[in-house]
Amino acid sequence: MAPRARSVALVAAGVGAGLALARVVRGSGEAPRGHVRHRGFGTRSARIAATATSAGAGWAADRARKVFADAERREAIDEARQLKTAEQVAATLGELKGALMKLGQMASYLDQGMPPATREILRQLQAEAPPMAPELAAGVVEAELGAPPTEVFAEWDPVPIASASIGQVHRAMLHDGRAVAVKVQYPGVDEAIRADLTSAGLVFTTMRAMFPGLDSGPLVEELRERIVEELDYRIEADNQRLFADFYRDHPSIHVPEVVDELSTARVLTTELAPGVRFEELLTWSQAERDLAAETIFRYVFGSLYRLGAFNGDPHPGNYLFEPGGRVTFLDYGLVKRFTPDELAPFERMTKAMVLDRDIAEFRRVIERVGFLKEGMPFSDEAVGDYFGHFYEFILEREPVTMTTEFSSETVRRFFDPSGEHGEIMRAANVPKPMVIIQRINLGLYAVLAELGATANWRRLSEEIWPWFAAEPHTELGRLDAEWRAARAAAADPASAP
Repeated sequence: MAPRARSVALVAAGVGAGLALARVVRGSGEAPRGHVRHRGFGTRSARIAATATSAGAGWAADRARKVFADAERREAIDEARQLKTAEQVAATLGELKGALMKLGQMASYLDQGMPPATREILRQLQAEAPPMAPELAAGVVEAELGAPPTEVFAEWDPVPIASASIGQVHRAMLHDGRAVAVKVQYPGVDEAIRADLTSAGLVFTTMRAMFPGLDSGPLVEELRERIVEELDYRIEADNQRLFADFYRDHPSIHVPEVVDELSTARVLTTELAPGVRFEELLTWSQAERDLAAETIFRYVFGSLYRLGAFNGDPHPGNYLFEPGGRVTFLDYGLVKRFTPDELAPFERMTKAMVLDRDIAEFRRVIERVGFLKEGMPFSDEAVGDYFGHFYEFILEREPVTMTTEFSSETVRRFFDPSGEHGEIMRAANVPKPMVIIQRINLGLYAVLAELGATANWRRLSEEIWPWFAAEPHTELGRLDAEWRAARAAAADPASAP
């Protein structure tokens, strides 16, 4: 199979496996538009099965049409069918929402080998899922805040400005004149996600046939804990306050402030931030895209090493961009906090692979952490070649352009057991503390690749690594260093020069 076709198939198979094993919950009745279908509102897995059956029938019909077609016509038929299938999947997942829609979101930006038009259709799931009916959203606000939104807020726009897997966002104005974004949770989404997560154990147990080294228990437990946390906007508000406090007044990183008195378990009110979406950023100059990429990189790894926290949902719909590299970071439902002991292996792995180029030591570290069992019949060179890919762009201290080839290869090293590194991949594991952090390898690098971003990633990393703490080499780095120095001086005036 050609690399591009195989890449598409890998993501489709991964998503399909999860959906096909979704728990069947029977019921009947019609839900209001935007009410998430779960028990009592039809079967989620039956909807997926119907979509799969329809798509399969379409492919079968096209196969017959291709029998007497020339090569050019066969390619056109295949492309048209891919678009039609993507439209069907996007429509179904957008309506079902919850964890199933999250799979569609991930597919929309992880697989750079997917045909552009197909990815564009799935990309709609990042911020433009079908919204709930206005009266339904108003009902949630009234139930949570004690009055209709037209009374709670001085102004309320019933048309959402963004819709996603768990809730949708409305523009509003407070009585004191502040513009705010109000995230309203879809009624029924909690039951839907809990039903989807019931199937997660089956999905990963099935995956063990393909990946025998995978310890699915801790993996499922970590995913379940983090995703269930997303259902309580009070937890998201706490996470967002943590990041907003840490980055307050930062020159290029912005986290909207939470409006505490108007935030509950199912309604989250925050400052309305300016900026354009990812799709518009792609039309800007490469210099502007590079600045945005540098800010994203500094935010992700600066948060990890300096704050001990990682925002585990780095998809393009969660960013707003302004000129000069300023980025607003949205959505703090999926946040992982790390202890110093959990962060320590990152330092040991990086030192061994990048600074010392000691592959034998790197292998010892990942075996102790749990990425690979001890005594597996692989040479140190083979282990270094497999895991070294994830460090490739920081091995040399020179500018590197992130490419779609790099991010697609990253996806293949996670999901393609038939590839060059299949034996090691099947034997590899993801320890519980590292589950969410793998979104860096899958999500962040895909975003940087789509931007075609060029930077000296090694020197950026050396500025951020706490064990290295190099001097800044870019303007954004100098501004960041000045901001951190000012924050430190304000916290401890006696230490100021």
